[in-house]
Amino acid sequence: MLAMNKIKIIGTLVMIIAASIVVTSCKDKRSTGWEYAPNMYEHTAYDPDQKNSQFKDGKTAQVPPAGTIPVGFTKFDYPNTKEGYELASVEVKTVIAQTQANYADGKLLFAHYCSPCHGLSGQGDGLVVQHGYPPPPSYSKGQSSRGGAMKDLTDGKIYHTITYGVNAMGSYASQLNPEERWKVIMYVHHLQTL
Repeated sequence: MLAMNKIKIIGTLVMIIAASIVVTSCKDKRSTGWEYAPNMYEHTAYDPDQKNSQFKDGKTAQVPPAGTIPVGFTKFDYPNTKEGYELASVEVKTVIAQTQANYADGKLLFAHYCSPCHGLSGQGDGLVVQHGYPPPPSYSKGQSSRGGAMKDLTDGKIYHTITYGVNAMGSYASQLNPEERWKVIMYVHHLQTL
């Protein structure tokens, strides 16, 4: 009888251990099973337009603190004016290496974003122009609407124009990040020599 009880106890323990192994093997392998700070695991996620009692004004979407700059943002402290354009011409110089890879990237970016108006060779004969839109000046032979020959445009003038746009050309700041703008400028300098 005593041996029978020992067998039942051992059998029950073996079943409990086997069941716990099966149950724990079905869970996340990285989990220890302990939850030290449950509010970090099961937090309330607010949508930007929802009320939020965590802030004084009750809004979830908060304005960034004064003077902060978004991650990855490159500041361009030249206003969208003729004076800003001329100042950029003197002070703004390329910040990327003049490599074949950057040149190739610039050529590709130019083909995608600029050639519809400027044409693949920068002569102002892109597809948009062929459909009746006023042509931009040729990079190698044309005159800038702001004065001077297009072939003499500096890094800063081209960067300013890509950032803000000019005349019928809108800003490309949302399409080309600063590094991509420099690559396009590298390629435009090549087109100025054609």
